[in-house]
Amino acid sequence: MVRRPITEIENGLQELFEKEIVIPGEFIYNFLAWYDIPKSTLTRAKNEKEINLKIKNKIHYELVKNGATPVSVVTKIEQEIKGNRSQPRFIIATNIVDFAAKDTKTQNTLTIPLIELPAKADFFLPLNGIEKVEYEKENPADRKAADRFTKLYDTLIKINEEATEKDFNEFLIRLLFLLFAEDTNIMPKSIFTNAIKTRTAVDGSDMNGIISDIFKSLDVLTRNSEKEWLRAFPYVNGKLFSKAHVNLKFNAVTRKMILEAGELLDWNEINPDILGSMIQTVANAEQRAVTGMHYTSVENIKKLIKPLFLDDLTMIYDEIAVKISENEDKEITEKSKQENRRTYEEKLEALIERISKIKFFDPACGSGNFLIITYKEIRRLEINILKTLGDLRIKKKEEHAKQGNMLKTSAISLNKFYGIELDDFAHEVARLSLWIAEHQMNVEMTETLADYQPNLLPLKDAGHIIQGNSLRIDWNEAVPHTADEELYIMGNPPYIGARKMDSNQKREIAKVFESYLLKTGDLDYISGWFMKIAISVENTNIKAAIVSTNSVVQGSQASLLWNTIFNKTEAEINFAYSSFKWGNSAKHNAGVTVVIVGIVNNKYKGNKVLFDTIGGKIVKQINAYLVDGPLITVKKSTSQISNLPEMLSGDMPNDGGNLIADRIDEFVDIFESKKYSSIIKEFIGSREFLNDKKRYTLWISENDLELAISNTKIKNRIDRVRKLRENSSRKVTREMSDTPYRFGEIRHKNFDYIFIPQVSSENRDYVPMGILDKNVITASPNFAIYDAPIWLLGLLESRMHMTWLRAVGGKLKTDYRYSAGLVYNTFPVPELSTQRKNQMENQIFEILDLREEIGGTLAELYNNKTMPKRLREAHEALDRIVERAYRRDTPFVSDEERLSVLLNMYQEMTKDD
Repeated sequence: MVRRPITEIENGLQELFEKEIVIPGEFIYNFLAWYDIPKSTLTRAKNEKEINLKIKNKIHYELVKNGATPVSVVTKIEQEIKGNRSQPRFIIATNIVDFAAKDTKTQNTLTIPLIELPAKADFFLPLNGIEKVEYEKENPADRKAADRFTKLYDTLIKINEEATEKDFNEFLIRLLFLLFAEDTNIMPKSIFTNAIKTRTAVDGSDMNGIISDIFKSLDVLTRNSEKEWLRAFPYVNGKLFSKAHVNLKFNAVTRKMILEAGELLDWNEINPDILGSMIQTVANAEQRAVTGMHYTSVENIKKLIKPLFLDDLTMIYDEIAVKISENEDKEITEKSKQENRRTYEEKLEALIERISKIKFFDPACGSGNFLIITYKEIRRLEINILKTLGDLRIKKKEEHAKQGNMLKTSAISLNKFYGIELDDFAHEVARLSLWIAEHQMNVEMTETLADYQPNLLPLKDAGHIIQGNSLRIDWNEAVPHTADEELYIMGNPPYIGARKMDSNQKREIAKVFESYLLKTGDLDYISGWFMKIAISVENTNIKAAIVSTNSVVQGSQASLLWNTIFNKTEAEINFAYSSFKWGNSAKHNAGVTVVIVGIVNNKYKGNKVLFDTIGGKIVKQINAYLVDGPLITVKKSTSQISNLPEMLSGDMPNDGGNLIADRIDEFVDIFESKKYSSIIKEFIGSREFLNDKKRYTLWISENDLELAISNTKIKNRIDRVRKLRENSSRKVTREMSDTPYRFGEIRHKNFDYIFIPQVSSENRDYVPMGILDKNVITASPNFAIYDAPIWLLGLLESRMHMTWLRAVGGKLKTDYRYSAGLVYNTFPVPELSTQRKNQMENQIFEILDLREEIGGTLAELYNNKTMPKRLREAHEALDRIVERAYRRDTPFVSDEERLSVLLNMYQEMTKDD
């Protein structure tokens, strides 16, 4: 059975009630037909003309008679079935006017007029196998709104071929506002939906005129001059309806969709921070994927705004609140208490005044998530302050009028909220979402502070949200401010890798860095925002924090970006979250690994804090790798700084695939393979090594050439290599056509060797490496250390080395990317005793033996979710042996500690370079 989406169920039930008469004997069957109840069960019961209905473990329904109420019947049934072994999930009763139901599992009840049942269709989703907790995690109100608007948008596009995307977007924004306003007491209840329902034809042919009249009227201040039916609509202002409506075609389907959005959605439950992101995907799903923007959850936004400003402001309030409480408990005179109360009152008033002047700026605001959550949290702090202030004044025995006068309006204005957004629709969504957030906070304030009386309409400007390219706009013009003003910059700019930017984006990055850095080709797009923030904090009181993929604190990019910021600007990092998964509220969860980086002027005197999953830790300084360590970055080296054996890249065929095969019989007939065994070698790359796959290569020396060309299959392959190289545009490749039987680049040595895959999944705590036979050829770009001591493999398989790899090696997409110059050659190693080397050698042999004993591919064995316990324990034992060489007395408790020690060692070992 295919489960219907909730919007389809709601629509179906709405159609049921649009009939002139709901037939009592058929209601329950028509109702349950929209849920996962077997059709045969309903058909059989209906044929038997059952007025009441029982379906084992699911439904106990009764049609109410004799003047009883549905609620009383549900209670009666509940008593009757108490103690029964089999319990229905839902008890339902109706008299076809009113409706009552109870979920016997959750004990939740539903009591409504029957006609409102479509809007409550989700109450019965357990019949479809979807429990309430699971459903609510999906933010049902927001998802339903987004789903409905997606369908409306798509339908409008089909029948309005001449209209522009901007026309559709503007209409959706206005429609969203009206549906929200009529459901939340900003406007009279259902005023817009009823106007459409009663004043337009069913086929929607005259809808454009009615909508145009409504939109135009909402921008008229003097209501008496309007047509009588429009006077009930209030003046809106806020520039939302200033521009004339662009004519659109509507039909019966689009009319019905708009009515359903008004009648079936509970707009009181809409979360503007989530809705904005989701509605944006209605028109821009593809564009948002291209520009790399990811939507953000409330929890993750708070990870950024709390250390940026909210914790400090809350701490000031909490300290005052504690002192007020202590003052009331002190054994002092009433006069002294009153004097103290006056002091605390002044401090609370000063805190409100300070908060009211703070400016908040998101230079890549999208649909406004960061600004919305910031606004809500600041308003909630204001509510707490005002409540404490009101209680304090009562204790001071002042007139309540003074308290009431103060609470008529909030001190927090949307005009202190600034944003820049490239997408025109997104920037309009941000403005709308801020209005919605303001209204919701006004309601919250009214519920907490009885004397608070907000002015709902007309709207004021919803912040300063600019449509444009953030990297091209002067931020000082976007947010006018003095050097001493309190301004916080925050956000989640777009993530686009250095190799995925288009030419315009590359030019934008080059322009941002033009006075600081000559070459920007290896920088990700988000680096532009880091640099503009670093420039912004110079000689100001600005504090900033942004979310970024962790690529900016890894690999060569960390060196390039942060060396520039630390050495050529006044910026420093004052707090950071190390890498974590960035969950979000979008329909398609981005799930990227990110960091949060806080940036201030380097004259900042406050604490510097590093956060992880447990909490925050005060540190001396935070470097480019987000650890407590020296402000250095690791640079590529052509030699190993700890005098370890040389690491070489693998061998590169440059053969168009002609010297490589998956099976030996692709080279020679299998019965004569022994004859050619000296020139057919196993060929291994990371895929083969990790997944136990086989590939083979022709490995021909000049002495073996006569044997090779005696075989037609092999000779043909060599000839194809020659032609390929002869036709190359590269001179070096053409020169290699003289030896088409040889690899283009040969580094192989006739020794057994340590094999290191260049790329390994991020889902591994340890990158699998191994010992290979001298007759196995390594494919470039993987790595080999020939004739290496076995203990070296133990060192490279240790957590110390893995920590170094993760920090300085960078990523290929989300996978670890090994590098000889950046990872191996720069890896600092303390002096190792013979005893320690022997311990490492014995333990790595133990690990190699366990791999064979347990069986399976290395990819399977080293998946961090399924890694066999014995293998993990063997690696942890190796870690302890290696780590005691780095720090004898105290075990490491985190990778951040390991990296800090390694960076200090690296600094010491390279200080003379």
